[in-house]
Amino acid sequence: MAGDKVMKAVEISHPGGPEVLHVAERPVPTPGYRQILIRVAWAGVNRPDALQRAGSYAPPPGASDLPGLEAAGEVVAVGPGVVEWKPGDRVTALLPGGGYAEYALTHAEHALPIPAGMSLAKAACLPETFFTVWSNVFMRGALRAGESFLVHGGTSGIGTTAIQLGAAFGARVFTTAGSDEKCRIAEGLGAERAVNYRTDDFVAAVREATDGRGVDLILDMVGGDYVARNVRALAPDGRLVMIAFLGGAKTTLNFAEIMVKRLVVTGSTLRPQSDLAKAAIARALEREVWPLIAAGRVGPVMDSEFDLADAAAAHARLESAEHVGKIVLRVSGEA
Repeated sequence: MAGDKVMKAVEISHPGGPEVLHVAERPVPTPGYRQILIRVAWAGVNRPDALQRAGSYAPPPGASDLPGLEAAGEVVAVGPGVVEWKPGDRVTALLPGGGYAEYALTHAEHALPIPAGMSLAKAACLPETFFTVWSNVFMRGALRAGESFLVHGGTSGIGTTAIQLGAAFGARVFTTAGSDEKCRIAEGLGAERAVNYRTDDFVAAVREATDGRGVDLILDMVGGDYVARNVRALAPDGRLVMIAFLGGAKTTLNFAEIMVKRLVVTGSTLRPQSDLAKAAIARALEREVWPLIAAGRVGPVMDSEFDLADAAAAHARLESAEHVGKIVLRVSGEA
C-alpha cells in the first residue's frame, strides 16, 4: 500500500491563517507495530487543528505533521501485533495527526467500531470530543449522578458532547453560550439552564440555580479571567478542569478561596498522552458510551461539511465561532 503509492493530503505551508492550508501529494504511510492504516472517508475538524496551523500546537514526536486528530473509514492494512482489526473493518479513530488525508495511521487500540446505525460522517466526529469529555469530565473530574456541572462553550463540539453526556449520566447540567439562540440549542440538548455570557453573569446564574451553593464541576476551555470566576461559581469540594485557554493561559487567582472551599483545580491535554492512556479511554467509551450512542440517547451535533480541498474554508468556519457542533471534511465521501 505504501512506498510507491501516493495520496492527497492537506499540508500546512507555514504558520498562519486558514489560507496556508493546501492540497499536496504524500506517500501512503505504512503501519508499524500495533498500528492500523485507515482509508479515510471523513475527517473531523477541531480547534487543535487550527492551533497547529497557526504554529502554536506542535505535533508530538513521531506524529504526522499533517493536521487532523480524528477520522472514520475502512481499515486497509494492519501492522505487526494487530489482532483486533482486519482489512475491511469500518472504524472511527483518534489519530496522533494526519487526518486531513486519504490515508491515516493510528494505534490499533485508539480505534473504535462505528456505532450501530451511524454514518461515517457522524462517526468521524466522535473521537476527539468524546475522548476529551469522557477523560476530563468523568475520569479526571469524577462527575456523578445528582451533581451539578457547568461546561463553557455549550454549542462547541466539546460543549454539545459534554451537555449530552452529563445529562445522560444523571447530572444537572449548566452551560454558557454566545447568543440567546445558541442558549436555546444548548438547553434542547439537555442543559437545565444556558447563560448568554455576553449579557449575563454565569457565576450569579449558577449560584442562583443551586440555591447559592455553586456547581460541583466545571469544564473550562476559556481560561483567562474565567478562572477566578469559575472558582467563585464552584461549590465546596468542587472541581475545576481546564482543557484549553482561548482567553489566555495566565491570570491572577486568590488561592485562599481555593483553600477555604477545598477545591481541586486540574486539567489535561489529550494529544500528548501515552498510547496506554488513550487506549484506556477508548475502552471506557466503548463500554459506557457506545451503547448510549447506539440507542440514540447521545451523538454528535453536526454543523457543516466541506471537501478536503476546502479545508481552509472549514477552518474559517471553525474560527468564526458561528458554528454549532462539529465540522467535517469529506475525503472519500462514503456514507
